[in-house]
Amino acid sequence: MSHENLEAVQAVISAVNDRDLDRYLAHCTESIQLETPWAAVEGVYEGPDAIRRLFADLRDTLPDFHLVIERLEPIGSDRVLAFLRASATGRASGIAAGAGVLSATGRGIPSANVYDFAGGKIRRIRVFLDRQEALEAVGLSE
Repeated sequence: MSHENLEAVQAVISAVNDRDLDRYLAHCTESIQLETPWAAVEGVYEGPDAIRRLFADLRDTLPDFHLVIERLEPIGSDRVLAFLRASATGRASGIAAGAGVLSATGRGIPSANVYDFAGGKIRRIRVFLDRQEALEAVGLSE
Protein backbone atom coordinates (compact mmCIF):
# COMPACT_ATOMS: atom_id res chain seq x y z
CA MET A 1 0.00 0.00 0.00
CA SER A 2 2.91 2.40 0.54
CA HIS A 3 3.19 3.32 -3.17
CA GLU A 4 -0.52 4.17 -3.32
CA ASN A 5 -0.21 6.13 -0.08
CA LEU A 6 2.67 8.17 -1.51
CA GLU A 7 0.55 8.94 -4.59
CA ALA A 8 -2.37 10.01 -2.38
CA VAL A 9 -0.13 12.40 -0.41
CA GLN A 10 1.22 13.87 -3.65
CA ALA A 11 -2.36 14.30 -4.87
CA VAL A 12 -3.61 16.11 -1.75
CA ILE A 13 -0.60 18.44 -1.71
CA SER A 14 -1.21 19.21 -5.38
CA ALA A 15 -4.90 19.76 -4.59
CA VAL A 16 -4.01 22.26 -1.85
CA ASN A 17 -1.77 24.14 -4.27
CA ASP A 18 -4.51 24.11 -6.93
CA ARG A 19 -7.27 24.87 -4.37
CA ASP A 20 -9.11 21.79 -5.66
CA LEU A 21 -11.27 20.80 -2.69
CA ASP A 22 -13.01 17.89 -4.43
CA ARG A 23 -9.73 16.26 -5.47
CA TYR A 24 -8.42 16.74 -1.93
CA LEU A 25 -11.47 15.14 -0.31
CA ALA A 26 -11.43 12.24 -2.79
CA HIS A 27 -8.28 10.99 -1.04
CA CYS A 28 -9.63 11.40 2.51
CA THR A 29 -11.95 9.43 4.77
CA GLU A 30 -15.25 10.97 5.86
CA SER A 31 -13.72 11.41 9.32
CA ILE A 32 -10.63 13.24 8.04
CA GLN A 33 -8.81 15.21 10.73
CA LEU A 34 -6.19 17.89 10.04
CA GLU A 35 -4.13 19.39 12.86
CA THR A 36 -2.20 22.50 11.85
CA PRO A 37 -0.10 25.00 13.80
CA TRP A 38 -0.03 27.59 10.99
CA ALA A 39 -1.26 30.78 12.68
CA ALA A 40 -3.58 31.90 9.87
CA VAL A 41 -5.42 28.57 9.83
CA GLU A 42 -4.38 27.13 13.21
CA GLY A 43 -6.36 24.40 14.87
CA VAL A 44 -7.99 21.06 14.24
CA TYR A 45 -10.24 20.62 11.23
CA GLU A 46 -12.47 17.52 11.47
CA GLY A 47 -14.60 16.17 8.64
CA PRO A 48 -15.28 17.36 5.09
CA ASP A 49 -17.12 20.53 6.17
CA ALA A 50 -14.13 21.59 8.24
CA ILE A 51 -11.78 20.92 5.32
CA ARG A 52 -14.03 23.16 3.20
CA ARG A 53 -13.58 25.83 5.88
CA LEU A 54 -9.79 25.30 5.76
CA PHE A 55 -9.78 25.91 2.01
CA ALA A 56 -11.89 29.05 2.56
CA ASP A 57 -9.52 30.19 5.33
CA LEU A 58 -6.54 29.71 3.01
CA ARG A 59 -8.26 31.66 0.26
CA ASP A 60 -9.15 34.48 2.66
CA THR A 61 -5.89 34.79 4.61
CA LEU A 62 -3.11 33.23 2.52
CA PRO A 63 -4.29 33.29 -1.11
CA ASP A 64 -0.94 32.22 -2.54
CA PHE A 65 -0.16 29.51 0.05
CA HIS A 66 1.96 26.90 -1.70
CA LEU A 67 3.62 23.65 -0.63
CA VAL A 68 6.68 22.06 -2.24
CA ILE A 69 7.51 18.43 -1.53
CA GLU A 70 11.12 17.83 -0.56
CA ARG A 71 10.79 14.17 0.36
CA LEU A 72 8.13 11.54 1.05
CA GLU A 73 8.84 8.55 3.26
CA PRO A 74 6.48 5.62 3.81
CA ILE A 75 6.35 4.65 7.49
CA GLY A 76 4.97 1.15 7.66
CA SER A 77 1.92 0.34 5.56
CA ASP A 78 -0.40 3.07 6.84
CA ARG A 79 1.63 6.24 7.34
CA VAL A 80 3.61 8.71 5.23
CA LEU A 81 6.04 11.34 6.45
CA ALA A 82 6.35 14.34 4.13
CA PHE A 83 9.10 16.93 4.33
CA LEU A 84 7.72 20.11 2.79
CA ARG A 85 8.49 23.77 2.24
CA ALA A 86 5.68 26.30 2.50
CA SER A 87 5.40 29.85 1.27
CA ALA A 88 2.58 32.39 1.40
CA THR A 89 1.75 36.05 1.52
CA GLY A 90 -0.75 37.34 4.05
CA ARG A 91 -3.71 38.99 2.34
CA ALA A 92 -4.16 41.66 5.02
CA SER A 93 -0.49 42.28 5.84
CA GLY A 94 1.12 41.70 2.47
CA ILE A 95 3.99 40.08 4.36
CA ALA A 96 5.60 37.14 2.56
CA ALA A 97 6.23 34.10 4.73
CA GLY A 98 8.84 31.71 3.45
CA ALA A 99 9.48 33.41 0.12
CA GLY A 100 12.73 34.90 1.36
CA VAL A 101 13.76 31.98 3.56
CA LEU A 102 16.62 30.33 1.74
CA SER A 103 18.37 27.16 2.84
CA ALA A 104 20.44 24.45 1.24
CA THR A 105 17.25 22.75 0.03
CA GLY A 106 15.48 25.81 -1.36
CA ARG A 107 13.06 28.58 -0.47
CA GLY A 108 10.19 28.35 1.96
CA ILE A 109 9.50 27.50 5.55
CA PRO A 110 10.48 23.90 6.34
CA SER A 111 7.76 21.72 7.81
CA ALA A 112 6.80 18.08 8.03
CA ASN A 113 3.41 16.44 7.75
CA VAL A 114 2.43 13.02 9.02
CA TYR A 115 -0.36 11.35 7.01
CA ASP A 116 -2.18 8.42 8.64
CA PHE A 117 -4.21 6.11 6.39
CA ALA A 118 -7.21 3.85 6.89
CA GLY A 119 -8.68 1.74 4.11
CA GLY A 120 -6.42 3.36 1.50
CA LYS A 121 -7.55 6.91 2.34
CA ILE A 122 -6.05 9.63 4.51
CA ARG A 123 -7.74 9.73 7.92
CA ARG A 124 -5.47 12.16 9.78
CA ILE A 125 -2.89 14.79 8.87
CA ARG A 126 -0.61 16.32 11.48
CA VAL A 127 1.42 19.37 10.46
CA PHE A 128 4.67 20.08 12.31
CA LEU A 129 6.75 23.23 12.00
CA ASP A 130 9.55 21.40 13.84
CA ARG A 131 10.72 18.44 11.75
CA GLN A 132 12.28 16.77 14.78
CA GLU A 133 8.84 16.66 16.42
CA ALA A 134 7.46 14.96 13.31
CA LEU A 135 10.24 12.37 13.44
CA GLU A 136 9.43 11.74 17.09
CA ALA A 137 5.73 11.41 16.27
CA VAL A 138 6.46 8.52 13.90
CA GLY A 139 9.06 6.90 16.15
CA LEU A 140 12.14 7.82 14.11
CA SER A 141 13.85 10.04 16.65
CA GLU A 142 16.99 9.07 18.52
